[in-house]
Amino acid sequence: MLFEVRPVGFVKKLENGEKCIEMLKEYEEALEKIEYFSHIVVLYWLDKVSDELRNTLCIKPKFEWTPELGIFATRFPARPNPIGITTTRLLSRKGRILYIEDIDAEDGTPVLDLKPYIPLFDKPKGEIVLPQWVLKHIKEHHHNHYHHLSFKEILRMVEIK
Repeated sequence: MLFEVRPVGFVKKLENGEKCIEMLKEYEEALEKIEYFSHIVVLYWLDKVSDELRNTLCIKPKFEWTPELGIFATRFPARPNPIGITTTRLLSRKGRILYIEDIDAEDGTPVLDLKPYIPLFDKPKGEIVLPQWVLKHIKEHHHNHYHHLSFKEILRMVEIK
């Protein structure tokens, strides 16, 4: 079974290094009242992932404390269906341009869909549990922010199994 998806917009890198989402003209009307929400959920296609990398099942991150991981136990972009998802703050809207706080996507990345973030529907229930290697990685490499690395840089951080 195959599915066809079409972009509704693209991630754009601004001159100051920040990013925005530029929606296609035919979807400008679909943005009506989105600016009333503080956060949006963005689904996007990780178009830099080659067909070969889409067959990746396991990786070994190049950090000694991290075990070999099945691809579904990672946030690694190379996966059977390279769909990215980010919840981000919507700073403002000007026509079909959405200015956002941050997104873990590169300039030119196709955006597949947008949804308003609604905590009742989007916030997980129950206690959140993360493995120790994830907690250590976040503490030592992220300092509460996304990767600001290109796809090529992320690829160098793992061994494909």
